[in-house]
Amino acid sequence: MLKDKNIILGITGSIAAYKAAILVRLLKVNGANVKVVVTPLAKEFITPVTLATLSKNTVLCDFFHHDDGTWNSHVDLGLWADLMLIAPATANTMAKMANGICDNLLLTTYLSAKCAVMIAPAMDLDMLQHPATQKNIETLKSFGNIIIEPENGELASGLVGKGRMKEPADILQDVIKFFDSKKKLKNKRILVTAGPTYELIDPVRFIGNFSSGKMGYAIAEELANQGAEVELISGPVKVKTSHKNIRLTSVFSAEEMYENAVKIFPNCDAAIMNAAVADYTPKQTANQKIKEKSANIQIELVPTKDIASELGKMKKQNQILIGFALETNNEIENAKNKIQKKNLDFIVLNSLNDSGAGFNHDTNKITIIDKNNNIENFELKSKTEVAQDIVSKLHKIIG
Repeated sequence: MLKDKNIILGITGSIAAYKAAILVRLLKVNGANVKVVVTPLAKEFITPVTLATLSKNTVLCDFFHHDDGTWNSHVDLGLWADLMLIAPATANTMAKMANGICDNLLLTTYLSAKCAVMIAPAMDLDMLQHPATQKNIETLKSFGNIIIEPENGELASGLVGKGRMKEPADILQDVIKFFDSKKKLKNKRILVTAGPTYELIDPVRFIGNFSSGKMGYAIAEELANQGAEVELISGPVKVKTSHKNIRLTSVFSAEEMYENAVKIFPNCDAAIMNAAVADYTPKQTANQKIKEKSANIQIELVPTKDIASELGKMKKQNQILIGFALETNNEIENAKNKIQKKNLDFIVLNSLNDSGAGFNHDTNKITIIDKNNNIENFELKSKTEVAQDIVSKLHKIIG
């Protein structure tokens, strides 16, 4: 249920830290990748050896490795995680989180995290009810953090009341529900094209382009993460995917991509045409390698079939079609023309004039233009984040 989800488990100095061992085990059994970050005081309640054994990862506590001085990067941790879960969370740690204090690795990771954060408080009933703690909880909620409400029961002090950390099995269900709630495109079938096409000149030479497929694969992954059934048609790339919701069809030429796209699209809710399809292909392909000659040779090129235009003609009223435009001049005007010409619902524009955008980068900078000429400009982002923006736009329409 949590297969391939990356979860940071933060553990603070509470007697309830013993429950974290059970929680790590449950997360791992359900398929999650778990990295544990503890506060220095947490090690007084549970040993790193136990947590490392259960998580199959080194437990992190300090900013630096004392043996060689290397750095535990809270930035990298924050980028890696799909969820940060702090369980148990003491009143002290929550107060620091609410006020931006970062005097240990767990807190710096929290302030660096780009993912959702779930917090499971654990403390005595009077500490929980104190106005300062309640104010900090409300502040954390205002940040978008998810509070896993503590339970009533016998507390470590011997008192009975609200303050017990929720049981690990119940926290696991909260985590599963959280990820299920992100599956906004469940029961939707979406076609994605990605990568280049190669047009053969002879058995060893071809016409192609520099597309790496990174953007298309990032889109496919994000769609799959949101519950969609993804039909990915990909040209020759080095990028890999193993998501269970993605069915990969590998093709070589524009003609192969065209044939598969027109076959698959009628049974889809939407299509995102990200592939850099060759505009021209040799009229004739030599059966044998063309030998080196001193004289010039001429290769006659003919247009390939326009896949997006064909899908635009096929498109039914309840289907969404999204195109891409990579431009070097008159970007906005050229993109708007493609929307009308190809019957697109919106187009994603890249400009090669923008540094860090286009082929073979891990980043991209896009502009989204819809069929009503509404324009949204986005900053330079990682292709994973760009995919989230594109899928978010699709969800607003398809929803």
